[in-house]
Amino acid sequence: MKMFIDGKAVDASDGQTIDVINPATGEVVDTIPAATKEDVDLAVAKAKDAQKVWADVPVYEKAEIMYRFLDLVEKNKEDLAQTLSAETGKPIVEARAEIGNIPIAFKAFSEKAKHLYGETIPAGMEAGQDKHVLITKREPIGVIACVIPFNFPCDLFDQKIAPALLAGNAAIVKPSTDNPLTLCKLTAMLGEAGVTPGAIEIVTGRGSKTGSWLCGNKDVHAITLTGSTEVGIETAKTAADHLAHIALELGGNDAFIVLEDGDVDLAVEELIWGRMYNTGQVCCASKRFLIQKNRVEEFTEKAVERIKQLKQGMPSDESTQIGCLISEKAAVEVERQINLTVEQGGEVILGGTRDGAFIKPTVIKNVPKTADVASDMEIFGPVVPIISFDTVEEAIEIANSSKFGLCGCVFTENMKTAMKVCNALECGGTVINGASFFRSFEMPFGGYKYSGIGTEGVMSTFDEVTRTKTIVLKNII
Repeated sequence: MKMFIDGKAVDASDGQTIDVINPATGEVVDTIPAATKEDVDLAVAKAKDAQKVWADVPVYEKAEIMYRFLDLVEKNKEDLAQTLSAETGKPIVEARAEIGNIPIAFKAFSEKAKHLYGETIPAGMEAGQDKHVLITKREPIGVIACVIPFNFPCDLFDQKIAPALLAGNAAIVKPSTDNPLTLCKLTAMLGEAGVTPGAIEIVTGRGSKTGSWLCGNKDVHAITLTGSTEVGIETAKTAADHLAHIALELGGNDAFIVLEDGDVDLAVEELIWGRMYNTGQVCCASKRFLIQKNRVEEFTEKAVERIKQLKQGMPSDESTQIGCLISEKAAVEVERQINLTVEQGGEVILGGTRDGAFIKPTVIKNVPKTADVASDMEIFGPVVPIISFDTVEEAIEIANSSKFGLCGCVFTENMKTAMKVCNALECGGTVINGASFFRSFEMPFGGYKYSGIGTEGVMSTFDEVTRTKTIVLKNII
């Protein structure tokens, strides 16, 4: 696979490559260029020039190009899904679903872009302004670096690339080194659909080098990144050096709260969706299961029985429901976190073992609220740590003890109590009677505290990728 710079598929200037490994089999799927600093600087220079041309393309024509891109996605959807599954370890059924989201997102952002109207401040709205009229308009920021993680590469490509391009920016994709292939294909398709050469590009290589060179380039005017909190903080420091606008969607340790009047059967089904999907590698997955004491035994038993029904297997198998993690290295880290939670008082009653990149779905009961996982340790895998509590106030206290604040949820039949909990949780999104793993393309999605800065979604992303200009008609009246 090649990079896509200035409308052309290119190798690294020094010919160096990196293997992309299928985590389930250990086989090499393909190779990608290991971009040099010169490659990255060239991409930014070409994007800067192209952005001025692309910005002048009328919005309706930009939208038409996005629809031509969707025609190419439809034509190649099975190839894209197979590529995504092979390079990520994502079950093929889930990979097809992610590819299926592309038209939902691109159509929604295209329609929103057609309605980014300016506003007017009439004369006489404040003292001394009787003769002046002010109008506002949205303008693109310029060149945007779009840093995309491994877990939902296509969904996050949708969230970042569609609005960036439709607003008239140039977008440079920096994918994860673990699974960049699908995004390389999508980027080239946008070029084939008619995006101005240079206005959409992808550079590949290690984040510590390629990502740093890209985000540190002074001609990158904005950075949108989804990834770990640690990487987000470093990227924010890099952006500050040249005052690049930044939007960050970072880690989470979402609390899943079941109150004594909650529907335990519903909660268990939502656990399957909200914790086991994508083998637990989800930023807004429920990761701390806070169950009121008089329901904890019932919840634990039912959760174990339901999880046992899931089929874990090779991602390419049509019947597989749980695949593997993105790499054996990632699985080793989850294994370490499981063992630490046991050392801190938890008891594994299901799973807890590793085979290469595969982690058995795991349930840990009797986890004390003093354990690392009860606050700041984010486990990126199919692990269910169960923590009991006595009162609603205690549940809120445990939930808010984390440095993270992405999402949270509560199960109860009492809507007054549900609203009390949702309002008290220190996070960017809450769900009543459903897992915190909920993200529509329309909604603004983002976290509090160490979970990020800014939001993404059809409702809000254009605010992150545009600037507002005010034009004053002085003494017009």
